[in-house]
Amino acid sequence: MTGAARPLVVDAQDLGKQFHDAATRRTVDALAGLCVQAAEGELTALVGPDGAGKTTFLRLVAGLMRPQSGSLSVLGMDVARQPQAVQDRIGYMPQRFGLYEDLSVQENLDLYADLHAVPAAERGQRFARLLEMTDLARFTSRPAGKLSGGMKQKLGLACTLVRSPDLLLLDEPTVGVDPLSRRELWEIVQQMIAEERLSVLLATSYLDEAARCARVYVLQEGRLLAGGSPGEIAARARGLCFEADPPPDEPARRLQARLLDNDAAVIDAVPHGGRVHFIGRPGIDAAALGLAADRVRSVAEALEDGFMVLLRARSEGAPAATAAAPSGPAGSGAASADAPAVIEVKDLVRRFGDFTAVDKTTFSVRRGEIFGLLGPNGAGKTTTFRMLCGLLPPSGGQARVAGLDMRTASAQARRRIGYVSQKFALYGNLSVRENLRFFGGAYGLHGARLQARMAEVVSQFQLHGHQQQAAGQLPGGVKQRLAMAVGLLHEPDILFLDEPTSGADALARRGFWRRITALAAAGTTIVITTHFMEEAEYCDRIVIQDAGRLLALGTPEEVRRQAGETAERRLDMEQAFIGIVERNRAARAADGSRRTA
Repeated sequence: MTGAARPLVVDAQDLGKQFHDAATRRTVDALAGLCVQAAEGELTALVGPDGAGKTTFLRLVAGLMRPQSGSLSVLGMDVARQPQAVQDRIGYMPQRFGLYEDLSVQENLDLYADLHAVPAAERGQRFARLLEMTDLARFTSRPAGKLSGGMKQKLGLACTLVRSPDLLLLDEPTVGVDPLSRRELWEIVQQMIAEERLSVLLATSYLDEAARCARVYVLQEGRLLAGGSPGEIAARARGLCFEADPPPDEPARRLQARLLDNDAAVIDAVPHGGRVHFIGRPGIDAAALGLAADRVRSVAEALEDGFMVLLRARSEGAPAATAAAPSGPAGSGAASADAPAVIEVKDLVRRFGDFTAVDKTTFSVRRGEIFGLLGPNGAGKTTTFRMLCGLLPPSGGQARVAGLDMRTASAQARRRIGYVSQKFALYGNLSVRENLRFFGGAYGLHGARLQARMAEVVSQFQLHGHQQQAAGQLPGGVKQRLAMAVGLLHEPDILFLDEPTSGADALARRGFWRRITALAAAGTTIVITTHFMEEAEYCDRIVIQDAGRLLALGTPEEVRRQAGETAERRLDMEQAFIGIVERNRAARAADGSRRTA
């Protein structure tokens, strides 16, 4: 229970919500017997795998749906009986907040103030404060559609807060947002909590965000697995957490794969700062894992460790960390330095009018390499991707993919590449099977060959049971698997993945990276963008871009050293990323000041 000193703003008891699944003609429990409480003036987090029921619960709290069973009190009111009264006192920022992209920043604020009937006398001071907190004061006349992803999220939060709510509901507020913008969003939320005693209930895929909260609820398939403080959840992994150094000249992902394959001894493993952080079964020792004792050390448990212990305990029959990994050498090492380059970029430029999105970028990618393209929102990553996929012509420089010049032979090159875009880009009104058949035909697959490949990707990406469902109605994690299946249907030599794990939970990301490392081991070249900085540890090499310019290029270890890592001061990739970007921005600002002096 929450502390008696703080009244409850949300009190759900034995809550149940069902939906009818038209594809299977069954009733599905979205929530079953759920008990959740959130206290006034506190941050409360909902975490869990895709389909756990987090968004459904937030929509019930917001009075947008009615439960079939149980009770739900919000701000002391029965939300099922008084939905409008509740909505008049809350702020709700859904996953896809409805900004009007043709309207300016100021016009969006004005519109939402009108919708919430904010008195004219209160608007000036409120707007000024929100614009200062979000650092959008310089952009009030810019159309919302011209903002970067991080700026759009900050504007969405500002629009949600045009009136001062008693309760703020946030559904994945930092999905698709880079680490710098994510930090800024959290500073805004925490400032509002401190100054206005704002109560916040959020759903998040980031366990480090949940660790900031007073209370965390872990959901799976609509049921509550655990609730408590972050320390109480983390304590479920106490004494089971270790850090291991990989052997010399071996990437951390190879050691990670070996540990995950030892399911009898290891619950979870993930690369971290050039090492492997893993959760062992009770009583395991280094020798049982084939590790030298001097290369393993015990470390403190974190919230994510407790989360993974809970999920694995729930699904021991089908270990989540290794589910659906393709057959083949999933744990093989880094791409050989002697492997031929399959992507060559030299002084690549892309301009949109007088705006330069990509400014003289140069790099190469070897066959079988996992190559990460990192940067803040608006850094030029997606623009670079689209040029390399032949979807956007360069303004200058050279780009060769699979030995073909993307200026003159982009159509031929596209037959040898797969592309999974940042946003779901399949046909939502077509079924899973119809999407696979359509795109297979577009890739030149027909007859028995098409049927065989469809069967293979359906099995590989666990799409059985979904084949007749409309793609647009699938849960987010299943949509991501379908997009991957379509991208790999024609067995491309090169796979481009633009933020494929955006919004995915820790469990889904583990399974995703097992597939990716197996594909690379089999010779597929992977180029990926991501805002989960720990995922950079899976890459053989990474690039960090900002404002269209290349700031860093090298292995994760080399980039961490560039950011200032030493033997005495270890950095994780998020610290390295933020350090490199902030240092570059400070240098640009100083240079700009000198030029105008």
